[in-house]
Amino acid sequence: MKKPAIFSILAAMGGLSLLASCTPTQKGTAIGAGGGAAAGAIIAKDGNEGRGALIGAGVGALGGNIIGRQKEQDDRISNLEEDHYRR
Repeated sequence: MKKPAIFSILAAMGGLSLLASCTPTQKGTAIGAGGGAAAGAIIAKDGNEGRGALIGAGVGALGGNIIGRQKEQDDRISNLEEDHYRR
């Protein structure tokens, strides 16, 4: 395995512990960026691991942000429905 890929994976795993107090959107963005960076570094050809990691982080962050925002919206709707039925 390539050294930059290993460092990307370790950094992503270490960063996950910091997400306990984040919103779903923030968690999705961070997890997507970390996973995308790791995947980009692994997929990139020799000598371009850094560029692959940056591109992967950007794409992953965007995807994670979209998924996280959708989860927040679903949670809000669920909470509103629960409040409505409690009355």
